[in-house]
Amino acid sequence: MEPWLTWLAVGLGAAILGTYELRIWRTGRRDPSATARSAHGVLRADWVGALSRTPGTELLAVQTLRNSLMSATITASTAALTSMGAVSLMASKTDLTTVRLNLQLLTSRSVLELSLLGTLLSAFVCSAMAARYYHHTGFIMSLPVGSSERTRREPIAVAYVQRAGVLYSWSLRCFFFLAPVVVGLLSPLMMPPAALMLVALLRVFDNPPS
Repeated sequence: MEPWLTWLAVGLGAAILGTYELRIWRTGRRDPSATARSAHGVLRADWVGALSRTPGTELLAVQTLRNSLMSATITASTAALTSMGAVSLMASKTDLTTVRLNLQLLTSRSVLELSLLGTLLSAFVCSAMAARYYHHTGFIMSLPVGSSERTRREPIAVAYVQRAGVLYSWSLRCFFFLAPVVVGLLSPLMMPPAALMLVALLRVFDNPPS
């Protein structure tokens, strides 16, 4: 297979995913109710506001955040374990003591392997940061409803829970992005069709709830 053809296929697959994500981002910025990601952010803000106006919901808030924290922890652990496997796979094919930075080492396969590792590390970082924000939100939401401390920090809770939700959604999306990368490792020419199939699947998930 011609090298330029594999590079073209890999670049086209990446462009398909990047264009779709840019479109979703711009749509959500224009209208928060147009995508599921932005609509869920509004829902989380409403959740904080509703519980902050209802006495006796402190325990309920902490339990809900605990469930979200556990989900983020599971995805972070999965990403960390899988990334170690990817590093082992790459190290078994490369003599790390003789590697030098030169253009001859830059092949479409090496780029896909690095993309695989980078996607897994991105999923780990997003999940870990989501767990961090959920953790801090728990301290605020456990404060007594109506207290001055709770009222003063409610905007922080809204910002934290929205950030956590976005980061968690990105961690899951990184796992989806692994599919075309893995397909590209098996057959670079199949990466664009795999990216198109993934975009068709993501459109279902990105549609806001009716």
